[in-house]
Amino acid sequence: MRRNATQVKRWTTIILTAACMLGATLMAYAKDPTGPALEALTEQETDGPAAPQEEEIQAQEPPQPQEAPDEAASQGQETQPEENRADGLVLSGGRYLDPNAPMVALTFDDGPYAPVGNRIMDSMEQYDGRCTFFVVGDRVASYPSEILRMHQNGHEIGNHTYNHKYLDKLNAEQVRSQVELCRQAVASVTGEAPVLVRLPGGRKNGTVLANIPYPIIMWNLDTRDWKTRNASSSIQSVLGGVKDGDIILMHELYSASGDAAAALIPALRERGFQLVTVSELARFRGGLQNGALYYSFGR
Repeated sequence: MRRNATQVKRWTTIILTAACMLGATLMAYAKDPTGPALEALTEQETDGPAAPQEEEIQAQEPPQPQEAPDEAASQGQETQPEENRADGLVLSGGRYLDPNAPMVALTFDDGPYAPVGNRIMDSMEQYDGRCTFFVVGDRVASYPSEILRMHQNGHEIGNHTYNHKYLDKLNAEQVRSQVELCRQAVASVTGEAPVLVRLPGGRKNGTVLANIPYPIIMWNLDTRDWKTRNASSSIQSVLGGVKDGDIILMHELYSASGDAAAALIPALRERGFQLVTVSELARFRGGLQNGALYYSFGR
């Protein structure tokens, strides 16, 4: 009986000791509930998988763009065209020009007038040509799309005053106003004011010349298309005497001038002439100076 009492006492002690240890463990969890049991409960209460850790979030971010390797250009990627080629050709107006080959400048006054101007540009661009349009400022707002095409496609926009008034009949302030208002009209559409000036009718005097601080572009080959309104006459007037460096005068307002241009452009190319803007012609034939008069750029 005494042995049984001793065994009962020993087991009672063991059971009490285990109960105390379990109680201490439960109290520790209550004070710092970060054990695995709480983590399991938290995951069960969420609508989906637990949020990724910081390392996982960084791994899921899209990769940053990297620079292409040096050999990418040689594997067919587009590169910028070189300005001066080894064969002497020079990039200008979106195509290459030969500075030593014949070139002429076709110029068109009194526009813009889209029905004719766009026909001229269609023909010019088909044959890698560019031309100069001397526009009247108060017409610009009526044809913004045509003006933008001129500007964006490498053609040149020149200043033909704001109202096409004969400047030799105006005072100094009026001359300056006519030129400046046209500049502003073009700049409001293209963001760039024209630099070259053509005088209405070519009429000038001392007051005019003293109050235009830009290159003044005249001409040396006049088609007189404004008078004849005849395409054949305009074509013959050009092909009968054209030479390197000529500035050819035509007008944008007349359908017959558009017809003449559509025939002249391929004909001049067949004769070996490059069709260039006035500024391009000047670039390869001596340059321009403000206030100076230019009739041609022959060598």
